Amino acid sequence: MIELNSKQRKLLEKYASELSPVVIVGGAGVTEGLEKMVDKQLDAHELIKISFNDFKDEKIELTRSLAESCRAVVVRVIGNKAILYRTAKENDRRRFERQLMKLGK
Repeated sequence: MIELNSKQRKLLEKYASELSPVVIVGGAGVTEGLEKMVDKQLDAHELIKISFNDFKDEKIELTRSLAESCRAVVVRVIGNKAILYRTAKENDRRRFERQLMKLGK
């Protein structure tokens, strides 16, 4: 798992602002099925937005738990939305790596 500095977080936030949530945390909370969905969406997109319709008071802890279980990084939790990032496994599917590396120096 990588560590992001503030410049890298801002860049990913910028890209995430255009995204719609692909995972919604509802009444069932964070289940094994929801963790698998987050993992699958990270594989497909690298950068995802999660919406908390329920469990809003626990969103920070739940987001950290999801990130840990999916080997992702919490970019930011804003309002009732969370942004997660995980570098794609295949080099040709990595959309953000080059820009993040420039900002990491």
